[in-house]
Amino acid sequence: MRSYSLLKVFFFVLLIFLTGCLESSFQLSSDSRLPKWFIYPERMPRSDLSVTMDLYSSPSGGKDVIKLLQKDKIFALPKHTITPKMQNTECVELKSLPAGFPKGYPYYKVLKINGITDIIELRKMEPFFYMTDDPVVWKERGVDQNQ
Repeated sequence: MRSYSLLKVFFFVLLIFLTGCLESSFQLSSDSRLPKWFIYPERMPRSDLSVTMDLYSSPSGGKDVIKLLQKDKIFALPKHTITPKMQNTECVELKSLPAGFPKGYPYYKVLKINGITDIIELRKMEPFFYMTDDPVVWKERGVDQNQ
């Protein structure tokens, strides 16, 4: 019986190593535009769509899982769950931080998915994120806003 318990622990640890542990979850603010990576019907109202971003950590490295949802269900069109595969996805502060934000914020995450670059903005410690179009942010991060 003891070896069976050890085997279960081994497989549990292996599962964590391969898939990771959920570190944090975010919801795209309803005030924010949708990420450029997603394709959705033009006539669909923004209020019917939401985006979640789950950050996983694991010994083999972290990953982000970003989902486009329609009324809290994963969107039916293909490729609307995205796991970015980039080496440099860490969050970075701007060199000159704007006034009115808590210490350490805002910070940004540049992601390139299917050849399309977009920048996520985290404004404070909260479960929401935003997509930024601020040209100062794009320039400082060294990214062409027209990509």
